[in-house]
Amino acid sequence: MGSLSIWHWIVVIAVVLLLFGRGKISDLMGDVAQGIKAFKKGIQDDEKTADKSEPVKSIDHTATPSTAARSDVGSKVV
Repeated sequence: MGSLSIWHWIVVIAVVLLLFGRGKISDLMGDVAQGIKAFKKGIQDDEKTADKSEPVKSIDHTATPSTAARSDVGSKVV
């Protein structure tokens, strides 16, 4: 009783075809195919940009800090 027989699937498909029509379903499938192609192209573009590595940026830790005093350090605004 829990499983659907072939007759249930035939009725469901017939109702879907009556509601949406053959043209709308083919248009929908074409749109889905275009979306999949665009997604795959986007993934390939991301992989190409990831392959191009940028030079590594590093911070020079040996540089001396500036000796200029900040005026906002330790001040309390009331």
